[in-house]
Amino acid sequence: MGEGKGSTLVHLIVIVLCLVAFGFSIAAERRRSTGTIHKDEHSNSTYCVYKSDVATGYGVGSFLFLLSGQSLLMAVTKCMCFGRPLAPGGDRAWTIIYFASSWMTFLVAEACLVAGAKNNAYHTKYRDVINAQDFSCETLRRGVFIAGAVFVIATMILNVYYYMYFTRATSQAAGKTKRASSTVGMSGYA
Repeated sequence: MGEGKGSTLVHLIVIVLCLVAFGFSIAAERRRSTGTIHKDEHSNSTYCVYKSDVATGYGVGSFLFLLSGQSLLMAVTKCMCFGRPLAPGGDRAWTIIYFASSWMTFLVAEACLVAGAKNNAYHTKYRDVINAQDFSCETLRRGVFIAGAVFVIATMILNVYYYMYFTRATSQAAGKTKRASSTVGMSGYA
């Protein structure tokens, strides 16, 4: 591992997990359930029949892959709270900024993915209404999974920068503590 470079394997795994989450969220958007109105001839009631519920599975898969990437990075960096201290300076400031920003985008992405999966699953049920006027089959609004996908990519980019600046700040702190002598002596007077 080079000076302040970080582990290439961690970078690669986080990027791959985020890209898989992005792919699942795009697939979920393309496979959202759509409903059509059908009329029951025997009871004279109308109901919605929805196509497959595969988008819910894609949304949950995207949620889990993004959660795995974020968890891996936080485990490696010990969530910036534990482990080696960060050296004061610009790298520490950027580390804190990228840490907070990545968590905000992560939470928004997860909220979009969970809300999209939940609403898509909810709308795949049959709805019975007798003599309904202007009856429409509710479906998930377009763009919920796309918003999640955009925030997944933003989270990935911020996580890469967070890890890069984190390793720089910790390696600088480690380098500064390896001084040959200290200006403050802890021994008694001779």
